[in-house]
Amino acid sequence: MLEGIFSDVSRMNKRQKFYQALNFGMIVSSALMIWKGLMVVTGSESPIVVVLSGSMEPAFYRGDLLFLTNNREDPVQAGEILVFKVKERDIPIVHRVIKVHESADGEVKILTKGDNNAGDDRAGMIYAPHQNWVTKSEIIGRARGRSLCYNMQLSPICWDGDYTDE
Repeated sequence: MLEGIFSDVSRMNKRQKFYQALNFGMIVSSALMIWKGLMVVTGSESPIVVVLSGSMEPAFYRGDLLFLTNNREDPVQAGEILVFKVKERDIPIVHRVIKVHESADGEVKILTKGDNNAGDDRAGMIYAPHQNWVTKSEIIGRARGRSLCYNMQLSPICWDGDYTDE
């Protein structure tokens, strides 16, 4: 297959090669503009994420795509599904809020748990060492919709709260 592509390119004249390179550049730049536009509209550094583990089954399965928003002004509530960063880990975590604690000084601390996990994320050692809560600054986004991914084929999109309709 790769040989066929190279032979096609070698038969092109300079103008055709230039147009092919220009088309490829436009596709890449369009994809980047769409991604950056989604980042601005959703307020999330990563507006679409893939579920990588089975910790949220049966709400989400490995391979599901989640669509995120992140309005930092909205209060976090128990039952919401957050995607958050953990210090010393490269991969973000997708878990449900089970408890929100607001201190007198206004600092919000959040306790999370995977639906398929026996204990909360403190007991499961999901958080960084000596970390007992997630803070608002660690939140990447809140799950607002999803697209199921069975055998790499996308199914219909579900929005806001349709997470358990299987």
